[in-house]
Amino acid sequence: MTSRPLRGNKMLYRGLTLAFLFLVTLTMSAQWTSSQEEGGVPAYNAGPPPKDAKLPPILGKDQLWGADAQYPYQTHAYELASRIPAVLHQQPCYCYCDRMGHNSLHSCFENTHGAQCATCLKELYYSYQQKQKGKTASQIRAGIIKGEWKQIDLQSAAAIN
Repeated sequence: MTSRPLRGNKMLYRGLTLAFLFLVTLTMSAQWTSSQEEGGVPAYNAGPPPKDAKLPPILGKDQLWGADAQYPYQTHAYELASRIPAVLHQQPCYCYCDRMGHNSLHSCFENTHGAQCATCLKELYYSYQQKQKGKTASQIRAGIIKGEWKQIDLQSAAAIN
């Protein structure tokens, strides 16, 4: 006689457990995608670094090898990044690497992350081209936020000087 109420309790417990897991999954996935879906701008620095501040160094192109140096545009990007560190410091990165501690596009080129990420590479080449045209860091950032960096062709980017 007691088996029926126990079976009902087991089913109720399983149902509540599944509902709880569903809510946790939904909550976690909503936090992960909210910036992308709502058009949130990733982390960046609104101004240049203070005059007495020293930014972390951009990785030297000679420090890239293997998959990080498979294409000419990868190593060339690091060479160009070293020419405009203050500009990169003021740019967001739309691969959303700020979730792993990056605070700007500059962070991507302090290590090998930038070499393996098409978003970082395209934003770097876009930033460099715009700087060469005389644009300010804030004007470059406005273009990045609009998505203009997406038009960069990485295969031809290695020829940019």
